[in-house]
Amino acid sequence: MADRRQFLKRIVEWLRVGYPDGVPREDYVPLFALLRRQLSDEEAERVSVDLIRDHGDAPPPPEPISKIDAGVKISAITQDLPHEDDIARVRRHLAASGWPFDDEPLN
Repeated sequence: MADRRQFLKRIVEWLRVGYPDGVPREDYVPLFALLRRQLSDEEAERVSVDLIRDHGDAPPPPEPISKIDAGVKISAITQDLPHEDDIARVRRHLAASGWPFDDEPLN
């Protein structure tokens, strides 16, 4: 929790330096895009556990979990589009559990 408070404090300080007179209305959307929410460690683990559970019926060796599957699960938890950083964190959780991850984009 303290790490999150420090993170938020740094964002506020950054905004105050960059916008000493306040944020102009036309910059709201770009700023929100930059400051979008990211998965917590617990949420990244939850996404990974859900993906493994969903793919648990596949015969060995496990079928790779796709980037799209991970993105859909992340969106279900955050109600937002997934960041590449969030997908990378889920990928690390899956790899630690021995599950392959398919990074190939759709053709």
